[in-house]
Amino acid sequence: MSDLWQDRRAAQRRRAEPLAVRVRPRTLDEVVGQRHLLAPGKLLRRMLEADAITSLILHGPPGTGKTTLAELIAGYTKRHFERENAASVGVKRIREIADQAAARLEDSGPRTILFLDEIHRFTRAQQDVLLGDVERGTLTLIGATTENPLFACNSALVSRSTLFRLEPLTEEEIGEVVRRAASDPERGFGKLSIELQDEAVRVWAMKSDGDARRALTALEVAVLSSGSEAGTGEGRTIVIDHAVAEDSIQQKAAVYDQTGDEHYDGASAMIKSVRGSDPDAAVYWIARMLEGGEDPRFIARRLAILASEDIGNADPRAIGLALDAWNVVERVGMPEARITLAQAAIYLSLAPKSNASYVAIKAAEKDVREGRTVMVPVHIRDPNSSPIAQAGEDASVRVRDRRGERYAYSHDAGKVEGQRFEGGVTGQDYLGVDARYYEPTEHGMEKILAERLKEIRAIRRKLRGEA
Repeated sequence: MSDLWQDRRAAQRRRAEPLAVRVRPRTLDEVVGQRHLLAPGKLLRRMLEADAITSLILHGPPGTGKTTLAELIAGYTKRHFERENAASVGVKRIREIADQAAARLEDSGPRTILFLDEIHRFTRAQQDVLLGDVERGTLTLIGATTENPLFACNSALVSRSTLFRLEPLTEEEIGEVVRRAASDPERGFGKLSIELQDEAVRVWAMKSDGDARRALTALEVAVLSSGSEAGTGEGRTIVIDHAVAEDSIQQKAAVYDQTGDEHYDGASAMIKSVRGSDPDAAVYWIARMLEGGEDPRFIARRLAILASEDIGNADPRAIGLALDAWNVVERVGMPEARITLAQAAIYLSLAPKSNASYVAIKAAEKDVREGRTVMVPVHIRDPNSSPIAQAGEDASVRVRDRRGERYAYSHDAGKVEGQRFEGGVTGQDYLGVDARYYEPTEHGMEKILAERLKEIRAIRRKLRGEA
């Protein structure tokens, strides 16, 4: 009787479980998605088939199967499985699990897998408690986190683990998960008469953002709510169409962490879209960041940097427009600031592009840091700091370099004896070494600047007798 009672209690618990828990894959072949990890020949699959599982850290967005994969690994390797959440477990419980794992090994029992969900919630000190047992192999740790483990976990723990990133499921994969759950007679809704329309599946696939759990929860809400309106739902067909699907899923929330990977990935996507002259993509990524709670001033600051780095003198107005947008964002705030950001991003996207200024300063910085220090030529030093400056005299006329060259004031064309001018340009050397940093492009306004620079360089060569 005790076994029967236990079976009944287990069945009751299973019936109380959410659909997303009930339909979790029981074998690797049932897993939908993550082919980059589990397809034949991929690393994680090879580790499982060779029973060579080491400590792992699984990271990726919610609903991508981190918990499911940990349970499958434990079952596949026939190891004892302990599951804890870092938000609710303390060091004492971790020590208990480690001691039990050691005792199990001493009794020739199975090895132990500790699955620690939300491992990023452990402090550095708490993570250090795991190091010894992971190092000795007493425990095989499988940590799960939605954060980047390189930032969320201490380096010692990361170095002892293999990192696997789980990717959001595609819309096709979400559709497969939903349809499988709807037709599964044992764990899903296969015993009910359900007409699941393709349009409904598309709604969930799009709005779930690659999160299988959200899509399955929407299916469960749709079925149970339809059933409750007609008693048990038995004896009638439950029609799940576009309207029902929309009603059964929560408003789509942007997956965005203002301090994590999404913050940097979103900014990178926006910048590269503007740089690539795609205003549609740029506006989308701005909307995505703002919807996720990003500070609009951060976006404005990035646009201002981009205006110099990627547009520069191809359109000198761009930096002024970006600065104006930044000022408006600071003064107006949300939600109106989103319009200003969109306007600026669209203009910058369509502006001609040049990174010549960025390349120039980077090259000059490299020479300053790594090359020989260039002294300021004597004839262009501050005349008032020169030892030969005399009170009451025009020091700029008296300062000469070792070759006898004195500073030529560009606006005094034809007024200073011995100096050669042409069009306000002199043959003066302003650097002391032969180096070129700024090479303008042929884009936008910079094409005109390129022609002017070419003319200036030709005049200088001519005045120096180098032409």
